[in-house]
Amino acid sequence: MAIPRIMVFRPTWEEFQDFSGYIDYMESKGAHKAGLVKVIPPPEWIPRKQGYDLKNINVTIRTPISQVVSGMQGLYQQLNIQKRSMTVQEFYDKTRQERHATPKHFDYEDLEKKFWKNVTYVAPIYGADVPGSITDSDVKVWNINSLGTILDYVNTDYNISIAGVNTAYLYFGMWKTTFAWHTEDMDLYSINFLHFGAPKTWYAIPPEHGKKLERLAERFFPANHQECKAFLRHKMTLISTQVLKQNGIPFNKITQEPGEIMITFPYGYHAGFNHGFNCAESTNFATERWIEYGKRASVCNCRPDMVKISMDTFVRRFQPEVYEKWLRGEDYGYHPEDPNTYCASPKPRVLPKKMQEHLQMHVQKRGCAPLKVDKKKPCKKTEKPKEKLKSIWSKLEGKEGGMATNLLLDGPVKNTNRIRFQTKTINLLDD
Repeated sequence: MAIPRIMVFRPTWEEFQDFSGYIDYMESKGAHKAGLVKVIPPPEWIPRKQGYDLKNINVTIRTPISQVVSGMQGLYQQLNIQKRSMTVQEFYDKTRQERHATPKHFDYEDLEKKFWKNVTYVAPIYGADVPGSITDSDVKVWNINSLGTILDYVNTDYNISIAGVNTAYLYFGMWKTTFAWHTEDMDLYSINFLHFGAPKTWYAIPPEHGKKLERLAERFFPANHQECKAFLRHKMTLISTQVLKQNGIPFNKITQEPGEIMITFPYGYHAGFNHGFNCAESTNFATERWIEYGKRASVCNCRPDMVKISMDTFVRRFQPEVYEKWLRGEDYGYHPEDPNTYCASPKPRVLPKKMQEHLQMHVQKRGCAPLKVDKKKPCKKTEKPKEKLKSIWSKLEGKEGGMATNLLLDGPVKNTNRIRFQTKTINLLDD
């Protein structure tokens, strides 16, 4: 079966006027099947009239990150260490240091080889996730900070602004800064415009093969998967193209030049790296086609800062025929890219207020008799710490070396160096 290839579109100024309409047009041509598309804007589109003199870019990179990569043979984990705040000029000065400078290379393919060969050496600094935009506010078409898609209902209905999701983020890159394998939060679309600087290499996996990548990552990183089923959402996992080839995972790669736009589609896994100092602007957006993806997107529950968007407004507005079923957790179907798993779309964690009243009214209607409310029994006083310790100690078997099998859900502790409670680790050897 042929692998869907990344398409490149060159819209005219007239075609460029309607953002959502052009997304629909590209999908009608099958662009979404590759998970990634390149759009070369018409020359009439000027996102920043004053240009890109660093002296005129009044942006502070508040939380730049040092990307420390460990691993071998094409399998790596990336750890982000927060650095001190810096200006764009200070960041640029760092990119000119010999240790962070782009190495000499013949072409993009040669530079790509150097990237994977040196990925674990000299941690680069990435000015990622900087809230803000450097696009002129009077730009009316394809303004990344104001795209006007159905994702705006999150703000309209809930008055919620999510930085980088329904507002723009800036990314200041240097040689070797990376974005690890991931799909967007809630499997949304994303748009990335490279304002200026060095190119950016992208890797993309067609959405229909996304589950293959997840299974491969689960096999190579079993401890991560055991701790969080959606660990790829942590954006820490790097898998080389060589490993993908060896394991039959279809992928594409493409280079984004300054002035070009990349768009990722729902459930499109992507990764990549920057060739040198550059600045990109990015955000998420949505269409009606995304709603089914959003309803069935995997969610990371082990990190409190993970983005979780209520699907209520989208299901209520665009899928009214299944709204009440969805609220009850009875909206059965297939993930759009997984025809083998038939399951219910997760119901909302918190029901909308109107629906709570609606359900409560129906629950209380039992004939003509009022609901019988059971009085809560008074709670027993908890044992004092010393008494509780005596109680636990008394349950130990034997006087010496006894095993507290009856205190544990899964039998005796075999390794006391690391005991896990949810996602936190307590090291018993530490003071």
